[in-house]
Amino acid sequence: MEDVATKIIDILKKNMKDPPETIPLDTPLSELEIESLDLAVIVFDIEDTFGIEIPYNANEEVEDFKTVGSVVDKVQELIQATS
Repeated sequence: MEDVATKIIDILKKNMKDPPETIPLDTPLSELEIESLDLAVIVFDIEDTFGIEIPYNANEEVEDFKTVGSVVDKVQELIQATS
């Protein structure tokens, strides 16, 4: 999990205008001030990095993308499903 989390945090930082030094897993995505276009780039970057496809339905999966840790959990779940 740590490797997945580290890669996701690096992707987030790379796409933020002014990334903080550290991003704890319990950080709500809403606090990271990521613009919607940047979020789309982040999703594509995560998909490319891990070789997965992230299904996203705003009505059904909002909880899956509430915090950095929930994104990590969802990505790990998708990685295991494709293994």
